[in-house]
Amino acid sequence: MTELEKFYDVVERLEKGTLRVAEKENGAWKVNTWVKEVILSGFRLGALTDMSQGAFSFFDKDTVPPRRFTAEDGIRIVPGGSSVRRGAFLAPSVIVMPPAYVNIGAYVDEGSMVDSHVTIGSCAQVGKHVHVSAATQIGGVLEPVGALPTIVEDNCFVGGNCGIYEGTLLQEGCVIASGVIITRSTPVFDATTGEYIRPVDGRIIIPRGAVVVSGSRPVSKGPAAEAGIHLYCPVIVKYRDEKTSASVALGDYLR
Repeated sequence: MTELEKFYDVVERLEKGTLRVAEKENGAWKVNTWVKEVILSGFRLGALTDMSQGAFSFFDKDTVPPRRFTAEDGIRIVPGGSSVRRGAFLAPSVIVMPPAYVNIGAYVDEGSMVDSHVTIGSCAQVGKHVHVSAATQIGGVLEPVGALPTIVEDNCFVGGNCGIYEGTLLQEGCVIASGVIITRSTPVFDATTGEYIRPVDGRIIIPRGAVVVSGSRPVSKGPAAEAGIHLYCPVIVKYRDEKTSASVALGDYLR
């Protein structure tokens, strides 16, 4: 099998969901480094080609065109300009609202909604029954190849205009309020314990069922402290309960 044939074989398996960039093993997420390496090879092996449609001009590597779907795939891709790149997996019953973008290597599991103006980055992993609200970005981590991608586990709700980046892990059932930005360089304050959550193995892990809102923390020393300057800081205000679950439920009528 040539390098290009191997790339297309991996892409096909990614689209079927039989192969993933990252998966859980004994309760912990691990990255399949070799899959990332093969994805990267596709960009190197591809040739720039004209993919223009109508009045719009598009040029990309011929190895990574947009995916094409049929009604038999069971995925609702609402008209209006969304794009799913080859090598991305969308499970039956996923809903994609326009315009949205899902990049190569991404995995979106059953019952999840990708809302308007959402970007699911390369290799990002989104679980079952997740609502990614309008204008939110789930960052991709294609490089370095050994790094885990951004992961949103089952039954999470991510509000509008959020940014979940740099390999952040949202454990099952998390609720992220609108406008929250989480990166590995942003400590998260847990108001229920009085402790900061800091990176573990280079990434932030938001605990199961955490409800996270935007907040701030004072600078502790220097001229900024004297001036009363505060820095941005996501805050866990509580952990999910029945009231929270009811307020973020995505009605079955949408499906």
